[in-house]
Amino acid sequence: MLVRNRSDVETITYGDEAKGVEMRPLITEREGAPHFAMRVFSLEPGGHTPYHDHAWEHEVFVLAGTGVVRGADGERALRAGDAVFVAPQETHQFRAGTDGLQFICCVPNHPA
Repeated sequence: MLVRNRSDVETITYGDEAKGVEMRPLITEREGAPHFAMRVFSLEPGGHTPYHDHAWEHEVFVLAGTGVVRGADGERALRAGDAVFVAPQETHQFRAGTDGLQFICCVPNHPA
């Protein structure tokens, strides 16, 4: 069994197409998880992830703050306690509100 605190995990900062985004890979294949990676994202106020798509799904749970998730059909408001499913090939972007946004994101280790 593995127990880790997010403060013990190195932060990865996103660059070019993102603004004000930090990600910490909490549990991944490196820790022995065979199927899924659990990551926690912190977006500073006004920060955003890239507007992108890929072949794998996301399951997201909002921990704190507010923001929106943007997709082909427009934007949906987010707040603490919300869960989001992003389907494979669905274009998406997470944008933080004025108080920032923190969420857990689970993805497959070996996307199809």
